[in-house]
Formats: sequence, C-alpha cells, structure tokens
Amino acid sequence: MTDFRLTRNTFGKLVFTSADGSLTHEGVVPVRAFPIAAPDQGISLVTVDGHELAWIDRLADLRSDLRDLLEEELANREFLPQISRIVSVSTFAVPSRWQVETDRGDATFILKGEEDIRRVAHSTLLIADSHGVQYLVRDLEKLDKASRKLLDRFL
Repeated sequence: MTDFRLTRNTFGKLVFTSADGSLTHEGVVPVRAFPIAAPDQGISLVTVDGHELAWIDRLADLRSDLRDLLEEELANREFLPQISRIVSVSTFAVPSRWQVETDRGDATFILKGEEDIRRVAHSTLLIADSHGVQYLVRDLEKLDKASRKLLDRFL
C-alpha cells in the first residue's frame, strides 16, 4: 500500500502528492537503487533537487496503474542497451572499434581501455564507450561462442 499518489501534469512531468494532499512536488524522478542487480526493487522517488520523497521496496507491490506509470518513466530516463552479439572488434589493442547487436539495434562504438569493461556480477558486464554510453552484457553464458571469444580477449 502506498501513502502517495503520482500523476502526470500537462507537460508530462510526474507530480507527487502525499496521501493527505498536504505535500505536492512537480518533476519527481524515480531512481533505481540497484539498476543492474535488482531493477524492480529499491526505487526512490526524488525531487528535482535530489531529496527523497518516498521509497518503494518492490514495483510488483504497487497498484498496476502506479507501477505502469513508474515503469514508463524509468524506461524513458534510462538508456542501457543490452549487447546480444559482438559482430566484430577492429583490434585487440585499445582503443578499438566494436560493432555489436543490441536490443536497441546495431551499434558501433570505441572502447578506450580495458578498464571500461566492468564486471558487476559473476556473468554480467558493463561496457562504457568513448562517449560514456553504457552497454550491458546481462549474461556472458548467453552470448554466442564467437562473441564470448572476442570478449575474452579483453577480460
């Protein structure tokens, strides 16, 4: 059960209202505490200046209309393409140009250094390109053999 309401104003921004109606904030932003490891757990609703208004333990515990609104807002804010296949790597020295297939379409990026590949869980990686865009490898074991072989050269 929530002790607040969320709506969208005419400009599409989230509006937080306390249960008793005494507190209202426009431009509220949902922030995931653990976006990779537990994306549906630990969501904080914060004001534009970063003050927390509410904590949501699990999205699944919310009413469907509230959950849908938050999931839509999170999807609009977050850009984390998931790599499904590594097509090619220009060289095994860095910097190198990578061509990948993602859930958001094909992409080409420059890997500046091996330190830009970070392990965030046993089989989960985050890869940052030269512009700071993060790419996710959700599960190394689900990549095809050729992709794993290319990636192993950098790990």
